Amino acid sequence: MALRSLIIDFNSYFASVEQQEQPTLRGRPIVVVPVMTDSTCCIAASYEAKHFGVKTGTRVGEARKACPGLVLIEARPDLYVEYHHRLIAAVDSCLPVTQVLSIDEMLCALRGPWREPGRALATAREIKVRITRTVGPFLRSSIGIAPNSFLAKTASDMEKPNGLVLLDEHDLPGRLFPLKLRDFCGIGASMEERLHDCGIFTAEQLCLAPKETLRRAWNGIEGDRMHRLLRAEEIDRLPTQRCTVGHSHVLEPKSRTRPLAEAVLHGLLQRAATRLRALGYLAAGLSVGLKFVDGKYWSDEMGFLETQDTLDFIRVFGLLWQRYPPGAPPPLRVGVTLFHLTAAHNVTDRLPQLEPSRLALDRAMDRLNQCYGKNTIYFGGAQAALDSSPARIAFTHVPEREKERTPIARRG
Repeated sequence: MALRSLIIDFNSYFASVEQQEQPTLRGRPIVVVPVMTDSTCCIAASYEAKHFGVKTGTRVGEARKACPGLVLIEARPDLYVEYHHRLIAAVDSCLPVTQVLSIDEMLCALRGPWREPGRALATAREIKVRITRTVGPFLRSSIGIAPNSFLAKTASDMEKPNGLVLLDEHDLPGRLFPLKLRDFCGIGASMEERLHDCGIFTAEQLCLAPKETLRRAWNGIEGDRMHRLLRAEEIDRLPTQRCTVGHSHVLEPKSRTRPLAEAVLHGLLQRAATRLRALGYLAAGLSVGLKFVDGKYWSDEMGFLETQDTLDFIRVFGLLWQRYPPGAPPPLRVGVTLFHLTAAHNVTDRLPQLEPSRLALDRAMDRLNQCYGKNTIYFGGAQAALDSSPARIAFTHVPEREKERTPIARRG
């Protein structure tokens, strides 16, 4: 049973970058937040903060109560992207990076002599040393090595922070038995309940369950895949179809007005349209959602002929915004989502019907913003909130450095 995969998971990534950059933060409980307000959530926590129960998704107000002396750091996406590429270079100098799984995780395929356990472990230790020397000692990582990427991911989570775990044929499946069901990638709360319904309550029962039981739990072929993955087979990932493209933002206290919420939504919508085109999709639906300071929600949506044109989306947004509930309390969080997506290559007969000048405009704006930085050029509806909704990093989508540079000019 050959070792085929090595996965590197960078621990508390955003918080670790901040501690590497700012020596005064080292050893202190810190959280990274999208905006400096107690009503938002933590997007990363240092291990010093995790000691107090603070984690990703914890409300800042609750985190402050749980952790005396907690330090809040406003997120710096440009910096995290820069460190991400430096880490890729460091790893790649020891072992070729096969796939970037997210901004804080990457996969290296093991081939030839690297499949031998001693060589794989030595290379993993070399990677850690190279990161410390070339990027910084506070960028700690947990590395998992196994016969497939699923088990390598499982191994990388078994010892944190700064762990190194190898699972080979002599370890399996026994080494997995002490784990909890939710320690396995793909098993969340609802899946755990379905496993319970099938009589599976422990990792040992999961690993030893027959294929038919897992098929019943997963209601189909995914159960077969899990059965094979637990037995160290390497299988191809199923192709995925993206369902939505969207952005959301917690408003700063000074921005919690209807006009500024509208401007922020304009910016989020334009950003979503750019991503939609970059991903090669058209959308046939747009939804707008708000959460108000009193905890209540308002959302609405509209369908239309599939398009990827920003001006089409802005027109639909204007119609939806007219339905904004009168007398509503101040908005706290806003979001837009493009849905009913279709791959552009599946509707090539539709593209010529889109107005050529509008397509050319969108593509020109995308190129300018890619070349000179975001918001170099934009539609005017976002003007009032250009600095109110900074860029966010989706963990599974890592922008290139040149796409995230500070703009050298802005045009309305």
